[in-house]
Parts: sequence; C-alpha cells; structure tokens
Amino acid sequence: MSEQVTQRWQDFLATAQQRVARRDSLPIQGSLTHVAGLVLEASGIRTPVGAQCLVEAQGHTGVLAEVVGFSDRNAFLMPAGDIQGLSRGARVTPLMPFSPLVKLGDVPDIGPNAQAPDLGMLQLPLGNGLLGRVVDAQGLPMDGQGELLDVQVGVLDRKPLNAMDRTPVREPLDTGVASINALLTVGRGQRLGLFAGSGVGKSVLLGMMARYTQADVIVVGLIGERGREVKEFIEDILGEDGRARSVVVAAPADAPPLLRMQGAAYASAVAEYFRDQGKHVLLLMDSLSRYAMAQREIALAIGEPPATKGYPPSCFARLAQLVERSGNGLNGVGSVTAFYTVLSEGDDQQDPIADSARAILDGHIVLSRRLAESGHFPAIDIGASASRVMNNVVSRDHFELARQFRAIYSRYEQGRDLIQIGAYVSGSDPAMDKAIALNATMTQFLQQAMHTGVGFVDSVYGMANAMGHNVNAAAQGHQAQEFEHG
Repeated sequence: MSEQVTQRWQDFLATAQQRVARRDSLPIQGSLTHVAGLVLEASGIRTPVGAQCLVEAQGHTGVLAEVVGFSDRNAFLMPAGDIQGLSRGARVTPLMPFSPLVKLGDVPDIGPNAQAPDLGMLQLPLGNGLLGRVVDAQGLPMDGQGELLDVQVGVLDRKPLNAMDRTPVREPLDTGVASINALLTVGRGQRLGLFAGSGVGKSVLLGMMARYTQADVIVVGLIGERGREVKEFIEDILGEDGRARSVVVAAPADAPPLLRMQGAAYASAVAEYFRDQGKHVLLLMDSLSRYAMAQREIALAIGEPPATKGYPPSCFARLAQLVERSGNGLNGVGSVTAFYTVLSEGDDQQDPIADSARAILDGHIVLSRRLAESGHFPAIDIGASASRVMNNVVSRDHFELARQFRAIYSRYEQGRDLIQIGAYVSGSDPAMDKAIALNATMTQFLQQAMHTGVGFVDSVYGMANAMGHNVNAAAQGHQAQEFEHG
C-alpha cells in the first residue's frame, strides 16, 4: 500500500515539474505596428496560426485577437471585439493555453515525445451544463441565468475522424415534418442543406425540426443572423420544450467575422462532445453562407486573392472542413445529424456557396419563394430537393411510393400553365388526368402547421392516402411495418 502511495506522489511531482519546465521564463510580448480595416499587424511575437493574443493600450481595456496569418516577421491578427482606442505601439501578449490544476494520481506525460501545448490555443466550455443555455461564440452566457456549471474546457478544432471508422447511415430519423419524413427521408448521421432565399420560412422549418425531431440533444448555431431574430428564434420558434434539451450558440451579424466563424466551430464542437458521450445529436446551423462570408472578410483583409464571385479559395476549403465534423461517430457511438441553411441570393441556386455546399452535403432541401408567396408552408420544392441516403434507410415499398408521388406531382407542375389557362383538354393524357385529380390531396399533405408534428409512420400513411391508396384504420399497423421495414 505504501509503495502505491509513494508512486502516486512521484507521478504527481513529475507532472508538476513537467508543467513548470514548459513555462517560459520571460513573458513574450510584441507591439502593434499597423491597423487596416479589421486586420491588426503585430511584430515581436512568434505564435502559431489560431493562437489567442491580448492587445492592450493605455486607457483601453484590451481586446482578444486571433493569429490568422504571417508576412515576413509580422503576424496578422483578427480582433474578437471593438478596436476603437487602440494605437500604434499597443502591447500584444500571447495568451497561455489552459492548463488544469495538477491532481494527485495524474499520469505524467514525460516521455521523449512530450510537447508543450501551443500558446493560446482557444478552449471553450463543453459539458452537460450547456443544456438549456444560450451562449455566445466565446462561451459566455447570454441568457442572464448566471455562470455555466458542470462544464469543462475543450479545444474547438479536433482531428477529423477516419471515414472508414464511421458507421454508415442506415437508420431513419423522424423529423416531425411529414413531407421530409415521407419524400426526403433523413438518415441518422446525415448532413443536409436547407437552400432558400430570405423570408421563405427557413427559421420556422428549423424550429419545427428542433421541437419534433427524435434526438437526445439539439445544438443550434445562429451565425450571422439579425440580433432580433436570435431572440425570436429562441423564445417563439424553439419554445420552452425545445430549449430544455438544446444548446444555442449565437454569433449575431454585428459580431466580428472572427467570432462568427468561431461560433460555427463552437457549435460543431458542442455537438461532437455530446456525440462522444453516445448521444444522438441534431445540429441546426443558420447559416452556412454567413460562415463563408465571414471567412471571405478575413481572407480578403489579409490579402488572399478572390477566385469565384469574390470568394477566395480558402472559403470553400473551410466549408468542407466544417461539414465533415458532423456525421456518425466511431464504431456506432453517437451521431450528429446536421442541417445547414444556405442563403440563395435572389433565389439563385447557382450561387458559389450554394453550389459548393450542394456538392459536399448528403442532400438538399430547396424552399421555393413561389410556394411561400402562395401560402404553402413549409415551402419545400419536392422536385428540386433530394436526399442521397433515402434509399439506404427506408424500405423498398416506401421508396417506390415516394417515387410515384414525386412523378405525379412533377407531372402536374409541368402542365400547370396549360391547366390554369384552360388549354388542357381532359382525357388527352391519362397521367395528367390522374395528376389533376390527386393534386388537391397531395398539396394538402405537403402543407403543415408550424406547431403540429407528424410522426414517421403517420407521414407514410398520409402520403399513401394522398395518392389514393385506401389505407383503412384496421390495416394501418400492419402496413406501417411494411412501409418501415420492407
């Protein structure tokens, strides 16, 4: 027993000595040499990209900044706060990394490959204490409910998972939205894009999925949205029930571009934390376009040349890195099902960000302004939307029924103009006649009130009934199993 106690004390002292040895004997400080727009240029510091620094001037409280690039001997920094009051020669101090207190029983890392942590690598709170809370991109509470409890700090950027170690998407996920469940079935661990212009119901649809999706934890990232919309989404759309199992990370439009990007990374890190705990997580990020715009502001400010419609190449690389963080966990442990909204400026589906996101996501749901203007909500354009994993998560009967529904609905849309002006003659096309006869019930099925949830099985029933399949109450249970399991 005494030998074990002695060994623990020796490990404790070794760990403490190691921590002390890693510290610099003298503080490292630089000075601010140049300010151009949002970019700060400092000399005299040697820190890696991503390191956190504190910029202080006389009479100024100081502002946090992150190293985003280098030029010769100078470092480029992006501020995370207001830079008013900073002057030439302001002190720039790299921040030390978070280092927890040494505890008795810690195993020391004193091998030949032991390395000191990078200076100032950002670490933010993670843990169960975030549930039901609203925090900003720096992990600070915004809801006025006091400090965060039951949390621990963790790094934002993690080593990407090996795709071969991920569990394939094979299990359907109930979103509570009938049209998505039936026609655009989402698989647990899938990554989908929600493509829409402004004012067509993106936030309302996200709120519906937040309330009704079968998930253990919901992480909502509000990136670059209006400050008013953040409060409305939390109080009106998300509601108390949805908020109780949710974590909201808000980085409004007036936040610096660095914080907007950091907010998206933080929301992804929170989702990864709960996934590693074995939980099924729903990640809702609004929006991916604002994230790309923030990266564009930073890249152009430090001199990166624009490539496609003003977007530098780093924007598209950042998109892929962010999206790849979601998905199923290692060896079937936990999952992150992610919905990313993508703004289509002027309803242009060929916007560079929209086109790039469509290529790296596992499906896309397009919201139509024409449908929204006609009072059709959710305004999902079934013909333009697709789920790339639907055939892997539903039965053959369900998939075939959905294919028939899309074919009939598309047939009516093709002849809509002729029908409206009375140019179509009944009986000339049997397929068109069927589409006209079923259009009213099919359109009714695709519409849903925002405070009404429809389960997966009920969604399949509704689709079958809308197509004229007589599914009576006595046979519903049996047919539901056929649709769901094949």
